[in-house]
Amino acid sequence: MKENNYSPVLADFMARVRKVKKTRWVRFLVVSAIFVGWVAWLGSWWVLIFLPLLFDIYITGYIPFTWWKRSKNAAVRTVMSWVDAIIYALILVYFVFTFIGQNYEIPSSSLEKSLLVGDYLMVNKMAYGPRVPMTPVHFPLVQNTFPIINTKSYLDSPQWDYKRLKGFGQVKTGDIVVFNFPAGDTVALKVQNPDYYTLVKMFGRKAINMNKDQFGEVIYRPVDRRENYVKRAVGLPGERIKIVDGEIYINGEKQPMPADAQFAYYYQTPSRLTEQQWEEFGIAVDDRVEVPVSESEIPGIRALGFKVNPDGTVPPIYLSPLTAAMVEKMEASPAVIKLMKQPAPQGEMLFPEGASKNWTRADYGELWIPKKNTAIRLTPATWDIYNRCIRNYEGHHDAYLGEDGKVYIDGKAQDYYTFQMDYYFMMGDNRDNSLDSRYWGFVPEDHIVGKPMRVLMSFDKDKGLFNGKIRWDRILKDANGGF
Repeated sequence: MKENNYSPVLADFMARVRKVKKTRWVRFLVVSAIFVGWVAWLGSWWVLIFLPLLFDIYITGYIPFTWWKRSKNAAVRTVMSWVDAIIYALILVYFVFTFIGQNYEIPSSSLEKSLLVGDYLMVNKMAYGPRVPMTPVHFPLVQNTFPIINTKSYLDSPQWDYKRLKGFGQVKTGDIVVFNFPAGDTVALKVQNPDYYTLVKMFGRKAINMNKDQFGEVIYRPVDRRENYVKRAVGLPGERIKIVDGEIYINGEKQPMPADAQFAYYYQTPSRLTEQQWEEFGIAVDDRVEVPVSESEIPGIRALGFKVNPDGTVPPIYLSPLTAAMVEKMEASPAVIKLMKQPAPQGEMLFPEGASKNWTRADYGELWIPKKNTAIRLTPATWDIYNRCIRNYEGHHDAYLGEDGKVYIDGKAQDYYTFQMDYYFMMGDNRDNSLDSRYWGFVPEDHIVGKPMRVLMSFDKDKGLFNGKIRWDRILKDANGGF
């Protein structure tokens, strides 16, 4: 009885298998081997339940994925052939961008002259190990928002826990790293620069939440949907970082300065510089900032050694970020009268807010960088520094400092806290024009995206197509050098 019921099914199965060409078997075996290898790398063997689906796609064809090929309507066949190609392309892009690497455009000058605005990079996600996507349902070609229609490009559910696959290495001192912006977990959609937490310090949380016309909706973004940033790793887990007069010290030892590190300088010229002179000095258009001088400021300008004409006028004074080589060139040029490093301003809103009142961006720290499985003693002073790590990054959202001076985590007073992740201290090479860890704090390991490897293409936004717009000398240039 059972044989009669199931023999037609078995006969149909065998007939389908016999009709399959050898080339299609080869394709199935190659794809299956890649799939099984990927599952082994993923470490989630339950994903093998999709292997029968591959067998059906390549061999048996029970699920009619290609029904449109048998349609008598030519328009249906044409449209569906494009739909089919686009779907396959998006699936391929999804897996490549998630587990191998993707392109990334440099949007700001925080790493100039190491990486330039307009550089398009290939970011290797296998360098430190790719993350299993935390928001698996997302459109792969945009980070978090569809352009034009301005809607989310991902679904908040399901959410997967953080897991990083095995990579080729670890983040090292001096690596340029792409990561998700840690302070980008909460976003005021209409004003994203400065970030939400800086806006709260400036205007107050209530003012932002109540004023939708100015600030827009306030939303939460999952870790892997936060904006991508690129900086240099200058401090690793477990290290102590301190900055003295712009020089970085790790565990008390002075660190080498990146070859293209820049600092802000004032400089005065007898007259306004020509385009040719700007080009010779290597100063980008956006960096040619002329400093206005009022009549009341002239005595102070003169005291600093800047020239004041006999008639009381002041030759042009500019402010620009300069590398050591640029400074040397300008000091030797008759086109520059005076050159002076800009003093670091006092009173900037630096991280951590409760412990950095007398710090500046040039004289900063000392700070211990959290390390996985390492405990700290919880006091009001350490709470000021590490509370964001504990609450926002490690999931203890209800942790707080009590009036009795004790830290309460999960409803209980705690004397020590053991970190669950490694953290990094990131800075830009354009040291005086970089919003980095000095302003918003540590970068958790689950925010690390990958390592830039090569400059794929580079465009100078200040030049025309036939006047040097394409920076040919940067194509395939190493994107992680200069330290």
